[in-house]
This record gives sequence, structure tokens and C-alpha cells, in this order.
Amino acid sequence: MKVSYIPDFLFDGDTFHTDVPITVSDGVISSLDIENGAKEVKISGTLAPGFVDLQVNGGGGLLFNHFPTLSTLEKMISAHSRYGTTSMLPTVITSDISTIRRAADAVSEAISKKLPGVIGIHFEGPHISAAKKGIHDASQIRELSDEEMAIYSRQDLGYRLLTVAPENVSSRQIHQLKECGVKVCIGHSGSTYQRAMSAISAGATGFTHLFNAMSPLTSREPGVVGAALTADSCWCGIIMDGLHVHEATANIALKCKPKGKLFLVTDAMSTIGSNQSCFELDGREITLSDGALTDASGTLAGSALDMVTAVNNSISALGMDVGEALRMASRYPGNFLDENNEFGTLMPGKQANFTQLITHQGRLQVQHSWINGQPYY
Repeated sequence: MKVSYIPDFLFDGDTFHTDVPITVSDGVISSLDIENGAKEVKISGTLAPGFVDLQVNGGGGLLFNHFPTLSTLEKMISAHSRYGTTSMLPTVITSDISTIRRAADAVSEAISKKLPGVIGIHFEGPHISAAKKGIHDASQIRELSDEEMAIYSRQDLGYRLLTVAPENVSSRQIHQLKECGVKVCIGHSGSTYQRAMSAISAGATGFTHLFNAMSPLTSREPGVVGAALTADSCWCGIIMDGLHVHEATANIALKCKPKGKLFLVTDAMSTIGSNQSCFELDGREITLSDGALTDASGTLAGSALDMVTAVNNSISALGMDVGEALRMASRYPGNFLDENNEFGTLMPGKQANFTQLITHQGRLQVQHSWINGQPYY
């Protein structure tokens, strides 16, 4: 069935248009026109590319670490689609190898069954720095074994992203990961600048939640932050919830990174799309208060951020134009995964992943989301 959507405005990933419809057939955008025989649907507000979130720990009241199943993935994409996310990497943080394997199996099943929205997996740890572990379980931090390398090398997991600390993973291993198609990010690391740059030379191409859980930029030691800001070839994810990164610090990153190399992530936990105000993580109670998720010591435990809020915060706090904020939530993370990706543009031949946005009291709100051409929220 062909459907021609006729929005007030269309943002194609580059430009805003008026009076430009979009026709979808079999889950793919067939044209930017009304086609003969297509059902016509008028849409208020703006149709924009669906958001791509590369760091999603949970949603709908469930954490992927605790329940690494297909059912959890279904609940996660259902929860996040309410906020414009149409593609995500479910994220499993530092854990035992059994949990990592089960998470990989769940994602493999999701991809084989074509579960909408799940495009791969993010392994955030366990090969990180104990000194920069954040909320991660210190007892599970370890070097990368051959058994774990075999899991990361699987070709049935879609896009694979692995966050590592260069002090805990060798350049040889990073090169091996790159050769088998894994995207390697530096994160949760106290590495020196030089060691981080060596990891980039070996094949690392990104940095996980820039500024958080990484050695800072100082006058004599640029640290991981210095490497992230000066490595023009690398992408950086950033959590724009107003808690993880100060707006002035985020603006420094915007000034340093080439356009397109900084993208939004949520690092969202199970609270998204639920009424949860507390949950357990590795034996610790995590509570939600004033928008922050913390344990008893005050350590941040991921975020309660959704993607459309990250877009709005980028606009309001950083003075960013709407188009660039939308690109940071869709096109740029897609480019990090694959320069020839299916994400972030609404053009003929691309997957029909888009979201309807209206403006209410000066902020964008999601009205509906479509994944593979099907209304999902």
C-alpha cells in the first residue's frame, strides 16, 4: 500500500521545505511527491528523519542488562519511539560474559525477526578503567578475552559498537575489532592523550559520552578529552540533559569538532516511557530526583533523558538552529555507523523512518513516529 504524507513542513535532513509531500511504499520512501493510487494523509507540523540513539540502556521500565531478551527490546523501542527515536543500539554495560552473550543473542533474534528500530548493539564495557568506571560494576571490569572477542566478532548483530579504555585493550585488539567491522569508541578511560591517539591510529573512531568518565584536558596532559576534541576524524556522543555536561563545556566541543562529528545520545535507563522513580542496578538503588538518576553516593547512573528533549536542550542551551539539532539526533549518529547509512535523510530509496514534530510553548514535541513506513507511535 502506498501512502502519501502531506506535512506542513518537511525536513529532509538538509533543508526545510513547504508543500513537499513524501510517499512511502513497502517501508521505503518512493518519492517526494504524491503518487497515483496513494492514500493521502495530511500531517500538521514537521516531518523529520527519525532519531538514531546509539546508547540506550533501557526503557519502558526495563533495563537491558537485567532482562536481555527480545521482549525487553520490544518494550525499549516502544518507549523511545514516543520521543522520536526510530533506530537504536540497545546497550549492555559492564557485566559477566553470560549477560553479554545473552544480550548479543537477543539482538541477533531481533534482527533476524526484523524487530523495528533495533539496528545493532552497544557493548559499553567491561574493558574499561576502574578509576573511571562511574556506575559500572568494578568487580566485572577486565581485559578483553578471546571468548569475548568471538562475541564482538559475530556478524549477526547488525551494527556493533564497543566502548573500551585504551589502558585495558591493546592496539592490536582494537585493530582486530576494526577489521571484523566493530566500531570502537574510547570511554570510561583515564588514558593519557598519547595512548588515546594510539588507539585512534589502531582503529578507534569515536568517544562515548564526551567529557564524562574520561581523563580531562589539562595544561600539560590533554587526556582523553584533549584527544576527543583534536582528533578531527573521530565522532563524539554527548548527553545533553543539563546534568552530564555544562552548556559552556558543550559549546567548547561544538567549536572544536568539525561539523557532523558531534551527535546526541541519551544514555537512557529504564525510566523512559514508564512511571518508574527508582530501580535496582547491580545491587544498588537508583533514584530519580530533579531529572537526575543517582545512587546513594550521588553518582550519576545513566540518564532520564529522551531524544526529543536532547534536541530541545541543544536548541535552547546552545543557541543551535533547529535543523542542526535534528541532524545531531539523526544524520550524524547514522554517519558514525556508516557513511552510506539509511538514517537521517528523507530521500527516495531510504527507509521510511520519520517523526512528526509540532511546536508547543517554544519546544518540539513528538506526535507520531514511523519505522519502516509503519506507524509505530
